[in-house]
Amino acid sequence: MKMNKKKTLQKSVVSNGGIYAITYFFVLLFVVMVGYYVHFMVFESKDVINNSYNKRQDLLAESVVRGKIYGAGKEVLAETKTRGDGTEYRYYPYGAVFCHVVGRSEHGKTGIELSENFNLLTCSNKSIGTLWNELNNKKNPGDSVVTTLDVDLQKAAYEALGNRKGAVVALEPSTGKVLAMVSKKDYDPNEVSENWESLTEDADKESRLMNRATQFTYPPGSTFKLLTALEYVRENKKYEDFTFDCDGQEIFSGVKINCYHGSEHGKVDLKKALAKSCNGAFAKIGTELNFKKFRKLCNSFGFNTELPTDLVHTNSTFALKASSKKEEMPQTAIGQGDTLITPLHNAMIAATIANKGVMMEPYVVDHLETEEEEIVSQKEPVEAGRILKEKEAKQLTDWMKNVVDKGTASALSDFDYSVAGKTGSAEFDSKKSSHAWFIGFAPADHPKIAIAVIVEGAGSGSEYAVPVAKKLFKNYLGN
Repeated sequence: MKMNKKKTLQKSVVSNGGIYAITYFFVLLFVVMVGYYVHFMVFESKDVINNSYNKRQDLLAESVVRGKIYGAGKEVLAETKTRGDGTEYRYYPYGAVFCHVVGRSEHGKTGIELSENFNLLTCSNKSIGTLWNELNNKKNPGDSVVTTLDVDLQKAAYEALGNRKGAVVALEPSTGKVLAMVSKKDYDPNEVSENWESLTEDADKESRLMNRATQFTYPPGSTFKLLTALEYVRENKKYEDFTFDCDGQEIFSGVKINCYHGSEHGKVDLKKALAKSCNGAFAKIGTELNFKKFRKLCNSFGFNTELPTDLVHTNSTFALKASSKKEEMPQTAIGQGDTLITPLHNAMIAATIANKGVMMEPYVVDHLETEEEEIVSQKEPVEAGRILKEKEAKQLTDWMKNVVDKGTASALSDFDYSVAGKTGSAEFDSKKSSHAWFIGFAPADHPKIAIAVIVEGAGSGSEYAVPVAKKLFKNYLGN
């Protein structure tokens, strides 16, 4: 009798234990589901709704008039208008000037039209008028996006590039605000449907639909010498003792290196080598660098990884590794070889030096607001991290000022303020054709703007990129 009671008790304990286990499992499952739901609503829901395949966009558009996109001075960059037959269409007052950064809304959304799609189709206004519209099946106005874009500066950059392919990026170094972003070749977003066939036919040749500022990568050419110089400084306490006798051409590790147009720079130290953009001197420096440390420095600046920004972009690449052959270093050190960078990234490097070594996350949306101009959300500047010591940033700034005062960017030396910069001529084919580069900032001692300019296939940076930069500095800072 006692044995039966003991067995019954054991079965009861086993049975209860099983019930508890199942209960705990379902409780845990419920907690996980609630946690994921909260995570989704906070972090992922807008991205999912922004997806062009999500039909909820159409439902939102049925009850909300797509909001406006403004420049930093509240200039209208994009707005929804209504035709005589009652159909809505998107209108871009500046035509092609903002076509890549603001984007388009037909044949797939791009730029800000895509990234802020959910917000533009959201009405945050809770007034009586909004409720009345909802009760009467009338559309409410969507929230507006106020950008960081300086309209006058954007127009100056657009005009300065002229008919050439290329890109311009201008940042505020202390915050990361995108002041201007231009890409050419371009297109008129007001005429996308009419010209869609031609726009897609020339996709490989002209790439009018692509944003060269963020999506195209180029060899950085001599602008990369700033990082080469920085690595040399870090590895050599007596870097000021460096000298090199340049005769225009020399062989390093079996690789022939020519200075641009075979220029002979004579005896140069590190400062003068940067000012004159001496390939020979920097190729020599490259042969003395630690491959592993050099890669680590470049990675800290954002190569081989996603840049700290919400802007859609292509990653820049620095191919050199600890296992790389020594023959790869001379070209790498002068910004050639397999190193590739976007104009946005090069502007970020200039801005980091200007900001005393602190890299800021670039952003183009300043805030969201209702039609009544009530702030919905405000973007705050975010530090991506300290990349340089303040002492290192000052050293590079001094050398970049010398590039303007006594070197390849001397055309920028006639302002009332000082400019810090670096030119580049990046070869990209067997014919030795080159892209023209300039990166820099001003005023050099109290930077307000950092710029990257690339003019595709133009030639030297001093001849073609510097004049573009000069027009931007003049527009933003005056003479």
